[in-house]
Amino acid sequence: MTIDQVYGVAPGRRVTLRDLQRATTEGRKWPMLTAYDALSAGIFERAGVPALLVGDSAAMVVYGYDSTVPVTVDELVPLVRGVVRGTTAALVIADLPFGSYEAGAKQAIETSSAFMKDGGAHAVKLEGGAVVLPQVEALVGAGVPVIGHLGLTPQSVHQLGGYRVQGRGEAGQTLLQDAKNFQAAGVSAIVLEAVPAELAARVSIDLSIPIIGIGAGAQVDAQVLVWQDLLGVTEKSPKFVRRYAELGGVMNDAVRSWVDDVEHGIFPSSDQWYS
Repeated sequence: MTIDQVYGVAPGRRVTLRDLQRATTEGRKWPMLTAYDALSAGIFERAGVPALLVGDSAAMVVYGYDSTVPVTVDELVPLVRGVVRGTTAALVIADLPFGSYEAGAKQAIETSSAFMKDGGAHAVKLEGGAVVLPQVEALVGAGVPVIGHLGLTPQSVHQLGGYRVQGRGEAGQTLLQDAKNFQAAGVSAIVLEAVPAELAARVSIDLSIPIIGIGAGAQVDAQVLVWQDLLGVTEKSPKFVRRYAELGGVMNDAVRSWVDDVEHGIFPSSDQWYS
């Protein structure tokens, strides 16, 4: 079935966060995947992915940084634009990168406006708990659909002491309260990353909005992964990833074969030239 059939969307209309909320209310789980260019975004949409996140993970998988921290709005907006152009039905969400919203509500609104007006994004995502609640309230008040991100927040990886599971012990109560505060502030969904499955299940039960897990167990409403992890392009993947293909090896073998053919004069053959 196509996205419009699964999510009850009229042909020509994109999936909205309201559509995904309806799926959650009906007890149907749904997928979200990262995307950074038009071609892959179109493939993911045709495969049935209703929500595409142009994540700040582009810092590493597109730009080659060693963390998400260095990537800028100017680097991400063109990627959002490409994903939007490459799709017709999927909801496209833009990650607000580090340094683009922490200063306050005004900065958060300006950054979100850039992603939505210049990039064509349909929603934005931002990391953090109580410290970004004023920004969330301002964005929702300005009519911006917002997704929160709690647990392991990669933009704060240096403060957290590395890529470690979050929310164990008493910290779980703080995370649960942050999630409740986000919902009260009007966020449309929350990403929980690298938190104990039991805590994620409790958040999902206590809240009515969709809870999107990444390393948060199975008892949440949706799942998101970085596509290069899912399809085996990255060399190493976190524990919470199941690799559904090993495209890195396939690509390596194909390019090696082409290199050999070029070096031995086998490519191009008469089938690949004009007369």
